[in-house]
Amino acid sequence: MSESSARQAYKHGLLTSIAREAGVSVATVSKVVHGKPDVGPATRQRIEALLEEYGAGRETPEAAPARRIYAVFRDLDSPYTLEVVRGVVDAGSQAGFEVVIGTTMHRSIAQWLDACSDPGVLGMILIISMMAEHDQKRVLSKHVPVVLIDPLSQPLPGVPSVGVTDWHGAHDAVGHLLELGHRRIGIIAGRPHSPAGGARLHGYRAALHNAGIEYDTALVRSTDFDYGESVTATTELLTLPERPTAIFATSDAQALGTLEAARALRISVPDDLSVVSFDDTSAAATASPPLTAVRQPYDELGQIATSLLVDMSNGKSPVVDRFELATAFTLRSSTAALVAQR
Repeated sequence: MSESSARQAYKHGLLTSIAREAGVSVATVSKVVHGKPDVGPATRQRIEALLEEYGAGRETPEAAPARRIYAVFRDLDSPYTLEVVRGVVDAGSQAGFEVVIGTTMHRSIAQWLDACSDPGVLGMILIISMMAEHDQKRVLSKHVPVVLIDPLSQPLPGVPSVGVTDWHGAHDAVGHLLELGHRRIGIIAGRPHSPAGGARLHGYRAALHNAGIEYDTALVRSTDFDYGESVTATTELLTLPERPTAIFATSDAQALGTLEAARALRISVPDDLSVVSFDDTSAAATASPPLTAVRQPYDELGQIATSLLVDMSNGKSPVVDRFELATAFTLRSSTAALVAQR
């Protein structure tokens, strides 16, 4: 047997002895050795006392396995997800972590949570996904470090999430169109069960209300934040007897669908239709025409989520459940004053 194999065998035998004496599993002892948070205080204290007695304290940073963060998405199809990937990977790398990218398409959230118990895994950042209540309860009861970015359903109290000021961003977008003289403004909204989608729709409604314009459900279409459904929804709006002169799309993917529907109907943007988007990914800047958009701070989203995950892995609870970062407004050539439209 090699020297390294002998050390591993000795270490495993020692952990087995401590587990037997403490009345717990070897996996629980391993979690304490590697500093994982999901062990009860009394159990942790008993194991640490035995580790001290046997002279086998926690792993030093040099001996610990490579630290990893799971960044898990519903899919990787939209411009938004690619921007968030970049933000999380950059933030994780700066903090000294390896970021593993995955999706829930072929591996469930429950399976990703199981993987979080592996030694060396700091925790999981879950992006634009629907997390079932039983999974959230498991996170809370087992103290698994998980941070949500733009969840598709309202998280339970105690499960931290990171997002942006969706209401204010939408209010700014519609306010810009109102300043240009538009009064018949359509919206390609997100699903109402999505916190981000609901907030952006409410920001749209508030801007209209403040301008003295009645909310018209005929000008509202709710879709997923994707391209295909937006093409169909925009086509419906643009073939109304009295079509809108402007459209606020609540994601870049939806805005690209709006541009395609307008192109197919030979409606010129911005001459015949003004379009504002929400996200401001690279797709917005390279669209034809380039999209006026509300910008999300992707680098900060990644940094805040990573920082929260590190704190939680060290047993520190977030001060609030919801962190919101400010949006910014980027003016490009997809909008024009109503009087300038043909």
